[in-house]
Formats: sequence, C-alpha cells, structure tokens
Amino acid sequence: MDGAHSAGLQLQPLPPTSGATSTSLSSSEGSFSYKENLIGALLAIFGHLVVSIALNLQKYCHIRLAGSKDPRAYFKTKTWWLGLLLLLLGELGVFASYAFAPLSLIVPLSAVSVIASAIIGIIFIKEKWKPKDFVRRYVLSFVGCGLAIVGTYLLVTFAPNSHEKMTGENIARHLVSWPFLLYMLVAIVLFCLLLYFYKERNANSIVVILLLVALLGSMTVVTVKAVSGMLVLSIQGNLQLDYPIFYVMVVCMVATAIYQATFLSEASQIYDSSLIASVGYILSTTAAITAGAIFYLDFLGEEALHICMFALGCLIAFLGVFLITRNRKKAIPFEPYISMDAMPGMQDMHAKGTTVQPDLKASFSYGALESNDSISELYTPATLPVMQEEHSSRSTPGVPYRVLEHTKKE
Repeated sequence: MDGAHSAGLQLQPLPPTSGATSTSLSSSEGSFSYKENLIGALLAIFGHLVVSIALNLQKYCHIRLAGSKDPRAYFKTKTWWLGLLLLLLGELGVFASYAFAPLSLIVPLSAVSVIASAIIGIIFIKEKWKPKDFVRRYVLSFVGCGLAIVGTYLLVTFAPNSHEKMTGENIARHLVSWPFLLYMLVAIVLFCLLLYFYKERNANSIVVILLLVALLGSMTVVTVKAVSGMLVLSIQGNLQLDYPIFYVMVVCMVATAIYQATFLSEASQIYDSSLIASVGYILSTTAAITAGAIFYLDFLGEEALHICMFALGCLIAFLGVFLITRNRKKAIPFEPYISMDAMPGMQDMHAKGTTVQPDLKASFSYGALESNDSISELYTPATLPVMQEEHSSRSTPGVPYRVLEHTKKE
C-alpha cells in the first residue's frame, strides 16, 4: 500500500525563490552591461586609431607639398582625401561609442590616439639608428605607451556599468536634477573667472587656457552622449527626435565644440603641441569624468574597489600620455638675422665706434635674438638712423633702415 502510494507520488520542482530570481537577473544584466561596455570601448579604440592614422596621412601630404606654389595643391592628391575619409570614419566610430558605454569609460580612451601617433611618428621618421641609440632616444615613448596600454586595460575592466536608456524623459530629468544644476553653477562661475583673467588680466598660462577648454569639453561630451544615444534609439525604432531636448543638446554640442576649438587654437599659438596634448588630456578627461558622474550617475551603486581601480587606470594613462608627449622633439623656429654687408655704411659706423643697437642688458648682440624658445614671438618695427656716407666724392643722405626688434609675450 505504501509502495503503491509512493510510486504514485511525483516530485514537483520547487519554484525559484526571489533571491535566486534576483541573482539570475543581476547576472544577466551584468553580462549585458559588460557586452555594451565592450562594444563601446572597441568602437572608441577603433575610432581614435583611425583618426590618428588620418591626421598623420594629411600631415604627410602637407609636408610633401610644402614647396608647392599652389596653396591648395593638397586638394588634388588622393592621400589627403583618403585621410579625410578616414577622419570622418573615425569620428563616426567615436560618436557611436557614446551610445553604448558610459561616458566615464569612453573619454579616457582618447589616449589610444596618442599611442598611435607616437608609433606612427617613429615609423614615418625613417632615420637610421643604432639599436642602443634608438632605445635611448625613444625609451620614454616605449615606457609611456606601455603605461597607457595598462591604464586603458584597467579602464575597460573596471568601468562603471550604468546603462540607462537615453530617452528624452531621462535626459530632461537629469538636466534639472539638483546635483547637475549645482555643477553647472560652479562650472559657469569658474569659467567666467578664468575668462576674465585670461582676457582682461592677460593670464595666458597654459593651465588657464586648457581649463577653459576642459570646462567646455565636459559639456560637449555630455551632449554628445545624449545626442548619440537618442539617435541610436531612434534607429532601433524608439523615435526620440520629436523631443525638444534633442535639439537643445545638438545646439549645445555644436556651440561648445566651436568655442573649445577656438581656445585650443589660441593655446597652440603660444605653447608647444606636446605640452598641450599632455596637459589637455589630463584636464579634459578629469572634467569630463566628473560631469558624466554627476549628469549620468555613472558610478552610482559601484563598489569602492572598482572605483579605486578605475581611478588608478586613469592615473596610469595620464602618466603614460605625459611620458609620450614629453619625448617629442621641439621644432627649432627660424632665427632671423641682419646681413652686415647688405647695409652700406655699417662698416664706417663700427669703425667710428657708433653704437648700432645699445646693449641694455649686456647680453644682446647686434643681429641676434635675445630668446628663442617659442615660435610665438611678436615683432615690432624699430627705425635705425644710418650715418651719411660719401660715394665717389658725393654725399648722399642716409636712408633709415627698418629692422625687427624682438619682444616675447610673457
């Protein structure tokens, strides 16, 4: 009886508990987040790599046509157009990467372009080096590339996993949240102060200029992620283009990008490009990560260990970029001089002991520049009177010659 009863019994599977359900959901969400992070990171790395190749191709084309009489001869070359197409393709890849991965992950990956430029530059130099001299010359570049690669790996591995859909409602909600409004208030006040000191007080320090660029850049990447995410959702079928916030973000993106390029152009006229690249990368990345953490709540709910490892990856990438750019050769600007033989009467002036250019600082010689460490010198005309000289028993009035008096903008 008991055997028949027991044979008739069938074991029923127990329903999953709520804890098991939440665990399976969290694991699936974590796997999905990691896949999106990986897609975004690969798109960003691919985009920055292609952009670096494109810029070097265009630079190579300009160098080859440097002596051409036609200033637009590069338009007729296939190399320049290939560089332009690659540049557009790379920028499209970087733009699309913001739709898949958090802003805090995509922004630091711009170090890939610095690594690629360093390697391409070594290849294009085509100089014959002895192995010992080659290692000595490029040791900082190799160490910097290694550190930047390690930092990039840590960034991808410990990146935040926030993947909120970029719908119009979510973006509008983040835009009016009090943390972002407070950040905007602080950023606007700081930007106005820096702009005042830069324009009115002539405080043209590289930190001041690149802080202006970084503050504008932080808003640029915030708007780029919003626009990119809404476009991807619209392509997937969830139309977002009918939200006014989309067009507000587009206008802010274009405006901040234009002013950012303006300040970068002004900085390039004063400072070396390698210094701008290293300092600008550090300041812009820090400002962009801060803005993304506040606007998109990238690090909300993340473990402290992950945040610390992500910060360590940023610091290692910063150090790598600094070492790469520090190893670049600085271009030696053209040093103008005055030919003494080309000026009639100069020999007589020196023979009579007449001073052509007074030596105020006891360190300035005629025909030489006082300082030559930057290409941003400003030249102001100065008139030197020339004494009269007799030619064939006839006196002719001396003609004042104009030379360039060298002054450097502090």
